[in-house]
Amino acid sequence: MSKIKFITGFLTLFLLGNLNAQEQNPETSVYVKGNALFIPIGVLNVGLEHQLSKKYTLQGDIFISPWKSFAGHEFQYYSVSAEGRYYFDEAFKHWYIGANISAAVFKLQKWNYWNGGTFTNEKGESFDYPNIYQKGFSIILGITGGYQFKISDRWNIDLYATVGTSQDFYKGYERGTGRRYDDAKGYNRSGEVLPYRGGVMISYKLK
Repeated sequence: MSKIKFITGFLTLFLLGNLNAQEQNPETSVYVKGNALFIPIGVLNVGLEHQLSKKYTLQGDIFISPWKSFAGHEFQYYSVSAEGRYYFDEAFKHWYIGANISAAVFKLQKWNYWNGGTFTNEKGESFDYPNIYQKGFSIILGITGGYQFKISDRWNIDLYATVGTSQDFYKGYERGTGRRYDDAKGYNRSGEVLPYRGGVMISYKLK
């Protein structure tokens, strides 16, 4: 709970700072960007970053992993994200910090199930990890740190990573039969702190 309060406070400070900065709003720029890190594995991560003031920007992006099977594991993950950024120098230049909020739906197998093991439910039934997966949704709040630099008049490279608290709601199923393995009536709920965004964004200036 304290982590959520911290991130919520950061978001509030960002918005208040931006409202103050709007009074001296310069000519703004907009960049469209794509994450080069995920292209080789067929995952789409694209976004749009809009300048709000001299040091503040707002970015929206989507992440789409359409894999029904990736290395033998379910990996369908679809998310939308909104992020406010504060640049210590000026917008789109050098170091920045940001506050991020994301929402996602998924059908995947937990990463810690990939190496094998067994799940036993309250009825005493056992299921091998390779034969089960999870389906549900997540709400995530996080803090981003990054560095953006120019490589030409219109092209930038944006290096970033985000860590936050994820609240996950899911149901567990057995592969093949489709029946619940977790012996629960509704959604299971879990919360964890983890890195959930990151990469190398290639950015193009639209204006």
